[in-house]
Amino acid sequence: QVQVVESGGELVQPGGSLRLSCAASGIAFEFYNMAWYRQASGKQRELVASEKSGEVIYVGDSVQGRFTMSRDNTKNTVYLQMNDLKVEDTGVYYCFARRPGPFRDLWGQGTQVTVSS
Repeated sequence: QVQVVESGGELVQPGGSLRLSCAASGIAFEFYNMAWYRQASGKQRELVASEKSGEVIYVGDSVQGRFTMSRDNTKNTVYLQMNDLKVEDTGVYYCFARRPGPFRDLWGQGTQVTVSS
């Protein structure tokens, strides 16, 4: 089955850490560029971090220095390490995969991250 599936979201206190995972299946993972998006309640989905061919090319200003994106092609998985979490980091985090050619986009179902005391 062609899919990307996120995991790792949960309730955490401010200042805490989480690591999100996105596992891909049914695709030639090494040919896909990956990204993490998030969507807070009542807001538009926003890009958090993205990478191309294993190189991180974008990290959002609001998470710079706190979030790190990485991938492991041996496990068909991309990660988002989130440190020093803030209440405003709360939202649903989505994994996105894009194959440049032939073109294909995949979205995961999302994983909820809640930062609250």
